[in-house]
Amino acid sequence: MPSLPEPTVADAVLDHIGRGADLIVPIANGEPPTLLDAIERHAGRLDGVRVHQMHALRDRPYLHGAFPGRLRHVSYFLSHVTRPRFAEGQVDLVPNHFSEVYPLLRHRCSDPLVIAAVSPPDRHGYLSLGTGADYTASFIGRARFFVEANERMPRTFGRNQLHLSQVAGWVRSDLPLVEVAPVAPQAVDRRIAAFVAERIPDGATIQAGIGAIPNAILASLAGHRALGIHTELLSDGVIDLIESGVVTGVRKRNNRTKTVGTFVLGTQRLYDFVADNPAVELWPATYVNDPRRIATEPNFVSINATVEVDLTGQCASETIAGRYWSSSGGQADFARGAMYSEGGQAFIVCRSTADEGRISKIVPSFAPGTIVTTLKNTVDKVVTEWGVAELRGRSLRERAVALIAVAHPDHRDRLAHEAKRMGYL
Repeated sequence: MPSLPEPTVADAVLDHIGRGADLIVPIANGEPPTLLDAIERHAGRLDGVRVHQMHALRDRPYLHGAFPGRLRHVSYFLSHVTRPRFAEGQVDLVPNHFSEVYPLLRHRCSDPLVIAAVSPPDRHGYLSLGTGADYTASFIGRARFFVEANERMPRTFGRNQLHLSQVAGWVRSDLPLVEVAPVAPQAVDRRIAAFVAERIPDGATIQAGIGAIPNAILASLAGHRALGIHTELLSDGVIDLIESGVVTGVRKRNNRTKTVGTFVLGTQRLYDFVADNPAVELWPATYVNDPRRIATEPNFVSINATVEVDLTGQCASETIAGRYWSSSGGQADFARGAMYSEGGQAFIVCRSTADEGRISKIVPSFAPGTIVTTLKNTVDKVVTEWGVAELRGRSLRERAVALIAVAHPDHRDRLAHEAKRMGYL
């Protein structure tokens, strides 16, 4: 039998990176720090290399333009690290739906090299992509891999494994994962959560985004039964629901009895929870986020936050004051899939105001530079602490009335005035 590759030194990754190369890096903790350190250390040898990644967690010199013409970051979702660098022109941003990142990369990159952090090889020689599957798992068997086996990366299940025989090279490391603590919900977030929770039936399959309000909603589901999870992000909020028996997945049509996500981001408690846990599966975003797959799941419930909503129901979730903050992610994927699910519901949640009540999140129309993330034709329910605006199938007049009713009372008269001026009322 052919011998399996032995671990090597990080600098060896440079032997696999040619002129104009495209490097694919997984989302969040899937990033291989030791390999990227080596690549930056030898950046003088590079020419026109692009690093493609969603949601980088670690700041690096190349993100600041330290190696012009040699190494450049191409983002598919801005993070706290890449956001200011994009504003400075040092980082590119590609518009996308998360479900389509893999095909976009396949179209753009002719011979990519995937560099990824993975779990250590098991006794069979298999590695897992650990905290993710995202777009990276779709490249298994279709692209070259050079990986960093991190002793602290949890071994996970799903469609995110590859064998040592499939890698061009690998190194060992022992580095802590980046932890992201859950945002503590406030009273206003718990009011929003209560409106959503009372509309979720037992047996529903849930997708919840990130942030204080989704966290509050997950916490408010403790009295439910036989829920399933099919979500982009697995966060700390799912642990208690699974351990208490609220989430069992027994009524799911897809991956029955399994909690399914495409990446994991949270605290060490979460990373320990998913490690060697056969009840949790990580699948590629081409599967998890595919609206056609989501639509086959009865009573699918998607829950996503937004920045502001206009009176037609359009949701702007990726820009603030006309400047890019993040990207589309999977919000439209899940809202669209829930729309076609039998009994499905898609909740868009936000507080009614910002800046201590001075700014309304419900607006007559968007300011220049604002990007629409979820179309008015797709948006189902908009929830603030003042109630639920049911928009699916409603006329423009009905939508305006419903949205004004869930705006903060201090802003309703102005919104009604603008709605009349615009011909909605």
